Amino acid sequence: MIQTHTSRAAVLAKLVRFERPELSLPYAGGMDAATRAAVFGATLDEYDTAVGELAQRRDAAVQRLAQRDDVREILADPPFAAGQTVVAIGESTTADRESWFELIGALFAVERPDLGLRFVNLAVSGSTTTQLLGGLGMLRRVDPSIVFCMIGANDARRTGGSHAARLVSAEETRRNLALIRDAAAGTPRVWLAPVPVDEDAIARYPYFGGAGIHWTEHDRSDTARAIADVAATDPVIDPVDAEHPIALLDDGVHPSADGQFEIAVHVLRTLGAGGVPRL
Repeated sequence: MIQTHTSRAAVLAKLVRFERPELSLPYAGGMDAATRAAVFGATLDEYDTAVGELAQRRDAAVQRLAQRDDVREILADPPFAAGQTVVAIGESTTADRESWFELIGALFAVERPDLGLRFVNLAVSGSTTTQLLGGLGMLRRVDPSIVFCMIGANDARRTGGSHAARLVSAEETRRNLALIRDAAAGTPRVWLAPVPVDEDAIARYPYFGGAGIHWTEHDRSDTARAIADVAATDPVIDPVDAEHPIALLDDGVHPSADGQFEIAVHVLRTLGAGGVPRL
């Protein structure tokens, strides 16, 4: 239980930022805000405040994006066609209410409402490729025009030390990636590799290193290569190639708000520079 008002607000903000019960529990998709607040052990006012503050931070980041000359050029000649449904699947880096996908969706909603684009974020924090496969029914229900997929980081999670077994073996990850690709056959797909991790920060973070949970940059690189191999002719965007390093939270795994901003810029610039076929 959270003990003080300050720590309660901080913990609630992080939970609300990354966790969306209506996606983790798809059969409960109709749950109202009061029910979602109760899941977090919060009042409706506390929950609404946390959601509102995250939305304000997202909107401020969108304003910064819109002021960039390179982004203005992309908005003038967008990579998306009018009326498309743009869907993201994956884990916490995308589920984040301040994620690269949320920023891009809000950017087009504000700056190019004439396009009538629909952005749908189906990412679920903590997902492995195996869990994503189990939830692909939701993808069919939204009838996507384009699918962005950023998955694989949690497959390489190791509990019991950096040399313990992966949560999902490398072989199984490749198999699952291929099945995800095939499940979205006929729909343009764009893949994102996991973000680089900070192993020292992970080791220091009490809820990861302190609990024996580890990620390694070697595993991240292996996963990025597996995604590139399985994607074949699909475009793959790797955050390691962004203009600036991706800033992380103190857990060494999740991008900070600035890190998410950098990923959004990298994705937009890659799309706008012809780095992927026209979507």
